[in-house]
Amino acid sequence: MKSCYRHQLDSHPESSAHVTRSDALPTPSSSPEPHPHHEGPPPSPWLIAMEFRAFWEFGAIVPFWPLLQRAPLGDGHPVIVFPGLSASDGSTVPLRSYLTNRNYDVSGWNQGHNFGPRAGVLEAGSHQIRETFLAAGKRKVSLIGWSLGGIYARELAKLHPELVRTVITLGTPFSGAPESTNAWRLFRLTSGRDIKAETRRFELPVAPPVPTTSIYSRTDGIVAWQGSLQKRSRANPNTENIEVIASHLGIGMNPSAMWAVADRLAQPEGAWRPFERQGLLRGLLYPNPAR
Repeated sequence: MKSCYRHQLDSHPESSAHVTRSDALPTPSSSPEPHPHHEGPPPSPWLIAMEFRAFWEFGAIVPFWPLLQRAPLGDGHPVIVFPGLSASDGSTVPLRSYLTNRNYDVSGWNQGHNFGPRAGVLEAGSHQIRETFLAAGKRKVSLIGWSLGGIYARELAKLHPELVRTVITLGTPFSGAPESTNAWRLFRLTSGRDIKAETRRFELPVAPPVPTTSIYSRTDGIVAWQGSLQKRSRANPNTENIEVIASHLGIGMNPSAMWAVADRLAQPEGAWRPFERQGLLRGLLYPNPAR
């Protein structure tokens, strides 16, 4: 895997001055544990039809705003948010605005529409992380990714663990086969690439070597929820799954998901603890992933 990254980065000489490569990258040969890969079917047509909930989730931000204000304030560290497939920074405005309100220095990915890992995408992401890190006075950067954007966040954190504070993904299919989503045809159409060939270049189920949270929904109509589960490993015990009740298209605007993101970002650096879901209300909003 490391050689794949190196080949990809070295093919763009303009990026070499900005990219720091890490020896912490997991590789198929060095990984001490198996990493399960979900091979099941994609979500049903019924769940696809339920994706229209996204409009309600967006509209729910206003009535839930007073409650969202009770989430802990951040320490001002930088955050980059990556959009999903075919989406742009416009889709992450509600989440970024909320996190700015919670006292974070938030930016989008600044690469237009996300049409897949085209040439230069990861290189630009690497450059943005390094520049953000330096501009913030060498404060580590948290990475948030929605759907395909979460793949970028995870893989970039593997490249630059010394620059990344935490990774949070929203409905990201990092541990499922391409056919376990309803988006693989759209990926091929928009990117012109073979998704199987793209995913073979990376060991996607392996968590980055930084605190990592996967927020997912069992009622996701695009991604099979099993493909968003992060398995625990001895290499990185600071990983977790947080289940919310949300659609795929609305999870980045879902109030319960937004609260969970703010809660995770607010943890002191170096003092990671699992998400607390005790209490009646939290138990209803955040079902136990192990049930």
